[in-house]
Amino acid sequence: MIAGLQVQRMASEVKTVTSWVQKTPGVCGGRACIRNSRITVWGLVNAQKAGVPDEQMLKNIVGLTREDLEAAWDYYRQNPAEIDADIRENEAN
Repeated sequence: MIAGLQVQRMASEVKTVTSWVQKTPGVCGGRACIRNSRITVWGLVNAQKAGVPDEQMLKNIVGLTREDLEAAWDYYRQNPAEIDADIRENEAN
């Protein structure tokens, strides 16, 4: 029974993290953003790839939380092609 509860708990945590990231038409080009903000997942991932530590992002981006970062990293792990394409497209502009 404990294993079943553990799987159920993990499934609910994944749902929570996934719902933390939203795509809204007309907001940031419909790209994946954190909660109801204009903080893009691609922007956070790009900053991380550039070597910006999580603590610095938390300090520099108003309203960003550790949970937001965890959701962004989880989203990127699940959707690397999408986020990498967003990064490439935004670097070209």
